[in-house]
Parts: sequence; structure tokens; C-alpha cells
Amino acid sequence: CVHTENCFVPTSEIIAVEETEPNKKQRNVGKWQKMAKPHAFTVYYVKKARNHRWRCSDVTFWCVDEHLCNQWVQALKELLEMQKSRPKQLLVYINPYGGKRQGKRIYEQKVAPLFSLASIATDVVITEHANHAKDNLYEVNINKYDGVVCVGGDGMFSEVMHGLIGRMQKDSGIDQNNPKAPLVQCNIRIGIIPLTSRSTDCICYSTVGISDPVTSALHIIVGDCQPLDVSSIHHNNTFLKYSVSLLGYGFYGDILKDSEKKRWMGPMRYDYSGFKTFLSHHYYEGTVSFQPAKHTLGSPRDKDSCRTGCYICKESEQQLAEQHKECGLKRKEDEEEWKVIKGKFLAINAVNMSCACPRSPKGLSPAAHLADGSADLILVRKCSRFDFLRYLVRHTNQEDQFDFSFVDVYRVKSFQFTSKLSEDNESSVTDIGKKRFGQFCRDHPACCCNIANSTWNCDGETLDSSAIEVRVHCQLMKLFARGIEENCKDEAAYNQSGVEQLL
Repeated sequence: CVHTENCFVPTSEIIAVEETEPNKKQRNVGKWQKMAKPHAFTVYYVKKARNHRWRCSDVTFWCVDEHLCNQWVQALKELLEMQKSRPKQLLVYINPYGGKRQGKRIYEQKVAPLFSLASIATDVVITEHANHAKDNLYEVNINKYDGVVCVGGDGMFSEVMHGLIGRMQKDSGIDQNNPKAPLVQCNIRIGIIPLTSRSTDCICYSTVGISDPVTSALHIIVGDCQPLDVSSIHHNNTFLKYSVSLLGYGFYGDILKDSEKKRWMGPMRYDYSGFKTFLSHHYYEGTVSFQPAKHTLGSPRDKDSCRTGCYICKESEQQLAEQHKECGLKRKEDEEEWKVIKGKFLAINAVNMSCACPRSPKGLSPAAHLADGSADLILVRKCSRFDFLRYLVRHTNQEDQFDFSFVDVYRVKSFQFTSKLSEDNESSVTDIGKKRFGQFCRDHPACCCNIANSTWNCDGETLDSSAIEVRVHCQLMKLFARGIEENCKDEAAYNQSGVEQLL
């Protein structure tokens, strides 16, 4: 076979191989004029562009020997069959209202043709109402699928995640209302086809590196797998939600609560509510109790970012498994070490990932890890508006955003929070830190605003209760992703293990 350029492609990133019928236009170019009856095949592969963007590219190979051509096609197809992590059957949920009602069109035009090219069979469900996907996941024969794909915004991903995790626990007889129950891991991967610039973008940016439907589709096709920590949130032994990115009280909770009243403004409502919340400068007095994540190798300030094949995630998972073997899962949490912090807070944020996005390239916690069994707990104490603005601005630049006297950050495996109002109304909200809680305060007592509590922002959705108990479950679910790859200018310098050189 002959080709004018050298193309180095890992077999893991070949999408498909097809026999090609040469057309007259191609045959009249250069060397192919000398061929009496050329035979050809086309290799479709992942082409990596800037900023982690992937595209489907192709290269066609020609030769006069039909038998040789068939041998190449057969050999390449056998190599693809050896890629056992690739999905063959997918369950796809599409929110027809997602992406300004463009979800169905984007899937059909950009994603479905790629799945078809890669010979992936799909069962597509167009959701008709809220929680349609979640309820459906409790009923379908989940074992026939290699993955579940959600096409839509943050609400669709949340539905699929809650439905899949909930289904796994139901099938295993696990009570989700028990905050101390060890949850069963989900081995069925979730794929996200992003459409909007909301919280699913945060997940895509932290696990893929870009929010782009074609890039995400290609990660699904090549069968990438990225384990992900999930936090369970409870109140009074009642399960509330799962969180994979941001759990925020105070500033980010107030922004979400205010923006929900202004949905008619569209995406601009977040800028408006953010500015309004910043000016109001509310702070909340309460107590945070947490268990440090001693099993992790890293720390929130070590600047060791989570990347593809992250050794910190792998080592932390092993350390956690060894701890469970030594101590046993039945060990009471009350007997383990808890750290208690009382204070007046402008923001309390717990993140399972960096939460990077276009506006904040480093995210809320740049060194947070995707699968180390911990969350980074960020406490922003009461400070001046100017100081708080300095803190917020550092989310957009390269400076250390934790380098302030009023900011504390801890790597934790579980935590609890309550306020004075919650303690007064519910005398037994939590077992840890009982009778230690303060009360809600504001900068300006003369203000006519009657806010008594903030709201928890859980991955872009509000929680009804302000007093919560949170626990991180190590690698509870898996995504069709591979983490953020280090930028590589020279494609020939990729890892050559298992690489086929096409000449």
C-alpha cells in the first residue's frame, strides 16, 4: 500500500475500516493513473486538534493487488475486535428541549452518523417529561447495554446518573436512605453529549477537556473509561441527591436560588444573579464537621493536577481499599476522627473535581482529583467585599486562589453542616457537632431582606434542606472519558505501545 504521508495512529483510536470504491477523479491523480484496476480501503481515525478537541478524519490506501488489500482490511478489523472496552450496544436518552431545543438535531446530525460508522447499535429514547430517563432506568433490561448516553443539559445527566446508581442499589438490596451504607459501584459507563454551557460543561471540561458533542461521541466510540467519585447527600437519614461536581452553600447557593426566579432571562440570569449576590454580601454562621481524607496522597494545594492515568487516583483507591480491609466497613463513623469548625461563612464549597470551565480554566479547586475517594472542602470566611472579589478573580487567572487568610481548604471523605435555625427547628439533625452551632448573620442588619438560610447548590439543582450529611463514594460510577490529556505538540510522540504505523 502507498500513501503520500506518514500517519501514526494508535489502534485504540481507529474508529472504523471500510473497503472503498475508487472513483474516476481519484484514479486520474498522479500514481494511480498507472494502475489498471486499483483497490482501496479507508481508515477512519481520531484526529486530535487543539484544546483537547477530537475530530473524525480518514485516510484512503490504494494498491493493485486485491488480495493484499483484503488482507489489510481483515487485519485492521481484527485489531478493532480486540478492543474489548468498546461499546456495541448503547441506550441513548435525548432531551428534546435541551440546547435551545437543538438536542435531537445535534444528535442526529453529529453523533448518530459516528455511532453508525463504528457499528454501534443504539436504542434511543426521547424523554417526554421530568424524570422520564430516571424512571425508565429502573425498568429496562440494563444488562443488554454497554453504556448509557445522555443528550441534553445538566438535568438530563443528573437524571441518568441518579437512575443508574439507584438501579444498581435496588438490584443489590442497598438502602439509599442509610447514609453509612456502602454503595455498589456502577460498571455501566455513562456518556455525556453536551449541548449547553451549564454544569455538564463542568463535567466535560474536567473529564474530557472540552465541551463538544463530536469529541464526546468519539470518546464513547473508542471505549474510554474514567472512574468518578460521587458524593451522597442525606438529611435526617433521608437520601436527598448525589453530587459529582459542585456542592455549594452561601454564595453559589444564593446565585442559584435567585436565578431560578429569572429563567425568562435565559443564560444571562446567572451573570445578573451573580452580580446581585455579590453586592448583597450575605454571610451565614454555622458549623462544619468533617473527616480528613487520610488515604489520599495529594493535597488541595500541591498543584498536582488530575490527568489521564492519574497515579494519585490509583494509589488513593488502593490505600482506601487497604483501610477498609484493616478496619472493616462496620466501623462506626462516630469513632473516627472528626474536625469541627465554627464560623461565619460567605461560601462553603465541596467539589469532587476541579470544576473547570471556560470562565474558570483552573476551576474552584485546580488540584482536585476525579477518582481518589475525596472531595475538596473550601471554606470562605466572612471578609470584606473587596477581599471576596480578589478571591473570585483568582478563579480566572494563574494565582493561588487559596492564598488568603479567610480561605481554608481541606481534603475530606465526609462532612456535615448545620445552622442555628436548623438546630432550633430540628434538635437532632446530625449526630456530629450537636449543640455546637451558631446562627445566621448578615453584614447589614438594617437590610429589609428576610433570608434566614442559604440554599445548597447541588450540581446546578437546589436542595430543600440546609442541614446535610455528605459522604464521598470512591469511584462509584464510570464515564466514557479518559481524564485530561497532557498537551502533545508532536503526534508522533504519542505512546507507541500497540501503535500501528500506516504507510
